[in-house]
Amino acid sequence: MPHPNRSNRSARTVIVGGVAGGMSAATRLRRLDESREIVVVERSGAVSFANCGLPYHVSGDIAERDALELQTPERLAERFRIDARVRTEAVAVDAAAKTVTVRNLDDGRTEQLAYDELVLSPGAAPRRPAADPGAPLFALRTLDDLDRIIERLGQPGGTGPAVVAGGGYIGVEMADALHRRGIAVTLVQRGTSLLGLDPEMSAPVADHLAGVGIDLRLGRAVARVGTDHVLLDDGERLPAGLVIAAMGVVPETALAASAGLKLGPAGGILVDDRHRTSDPSIFAIGDAAEKAHAAGGSRLVTLAGLANRHGRQVADVIAGRRVHVAPALGTAIVDAAGLTVASLGLGETQARAEGRAVRIVHAHPLSHAGYFPGARPMSLKLVIDADDDRILGAQAVGTDGVDTRIDVIATAAGAGVTASGLADVELAYAPQYGSAKDPVNMLGYIAGNLADGEDRTVQWHELDGEIARGAVLLDVRAEGQLAEGTIPGAEWIPVERLRERHAEFAGRPVIVHCRVGQGAHTAARLLTELGHDVRNLDGGYLSWRDGRRATELAGEARRAA
Repeated sequence: MPHPNRSNRSARTVIVGGVAGGMSAATRLRRLDESREIVVVERSGAVSFANCGLPYHVSGDIAERDALELQTPERLAERFRIDARVRTEAVAVDAAAKTVTVRNLDDGRTEQLAYDELVLSPGAAPRRPAADPGAPLFALRTLDDLDRIIERLGQPGGTGPAVVAGGGYIGVEMADALHRRGIAVTLVQRGTSLLGLDPEMSAPVADHLAGVGIDLRLGRAVARVGTDHVLLDDGERLPAGLVIAAMGVVPETALAASAGLKLGPAGGILVDDRHRTSDPSIFAIGDAAEKAHAAGGSRLVTLAGLANRHGRQVADVIAGRRVHVAPALGTAIVDAAGLTVASLGLGETQARAEGRAVRIVHAHPLSHAGYFPGARPMSLKLVIDADDDRILGAQAVGTDGVDTRIDVIATAAGAGVTASGLADVELAYAPQYGSAKDPVNMLGYIAGNLADGEDRTVQWHELDGEIARGAVLLDVRAEGQLAEGTIPGAEWIPVERLRERHAEFAGRPVIVHCRVGQGAHTAARLLTELGHDVRNLDGGYLSWRDGRRATELAGEARRAA
């Protein structure tokens, strides 16, 4: 006997969770199938909003709160004939009966919705520290969260000192937003690196944030939030009228568990290459679902762009269309108080922790041709699989041009271009936009030299060990560059004098460095031709400087703890 909710009706797709993934699935499915019933249930008070824009309303960059609400249930019903229900929570799934139980959060009433397909897009819940009753602790995931924060900022004490727990993307954005409102902000980060960056890429970001007036507590954690203070794990007590929990998220998998669905190794909902869960009638997308990753395996990648894309793909699958689900790269970017930080894939720290053999390339190019006014410096890092020359990850820090370079690298990596192949990527060039040898091409040239064995490098964190084993370190910069700083123990011999002085270090392994690595490559080739065992300090003095600063920050954190 058919289920009473299923008789005499069109096919019905129920989508749990709106915003990026759920609403993309719903609207795409309507465009593909006019006859289908589409029901979206969303626990918060808004079903379609720009969650990535929330911190920018706190800062005032987005003046109107309503600009963040992209669609209302009423507009969705009128334009797309979608039954969108806010303040409605899905509480249980009966996979055998193909029903989902939903509860209205305003009146407590429950209803069973039969489905032909169920799409789970419940998102992820923010991690929160322990807190006393009445503590001013907030997270920022929804418009409801934003409204509560804005309300708190208008209350007595709300503009007192603020503490942001967590140095990821939301944490850095919120620290900047509150600082720009004139609020004293302390950013507390459990590790000593920010934004998931490798140490030498994070150190300039930390110094920049401190330079604009944001107080940093690296290597520390929030142990408890009181009604007017935060207690750190080392016992330090920070006054606080507002505390933001930005310590990462946990995928919302309770509903999947109630349906008996399988979870993946990272703790998210396991899906196949068509976003199907272990139940073929149930799909999962967004922050709760694991994604096939370009670096291998399945991982949690909590990005709005992927959620939108995967929502569209789910609709195609339900409508019977073919889809191709490309592995996730995790490409992301953030404005860190005026400094642009971007990344994709794995960092060196993560790759090495996973036991991967990697090659590393650092570069410090200008945003466009140096002879054209306004060129700005940036730092780039490429993480390469040493076995097959694949691009495993990239990191970029700077101002102008960072977004373009990370997008080019992401596009190339997604298309299967190797690290060495970046040398052949053809990019538009005019001096006010780039260089004839674009920074992306330069990464490719360096990667190709490493792959061919033409160049051998030493990383900043390996240098002390190499010197201790007897290597001689040569600084081959021009004399005018020495004022920027020197590496202890280095002997200065500019490139132009190496031919006449190379016999002085005959028989010893040699490491050469310049400012960024390019002049040292010339020196390394010359000394190799003269019979020396030579390696280049990757990224030159600037990478070493940033790495040394990262070491200092880590030491300061240990001493403070």
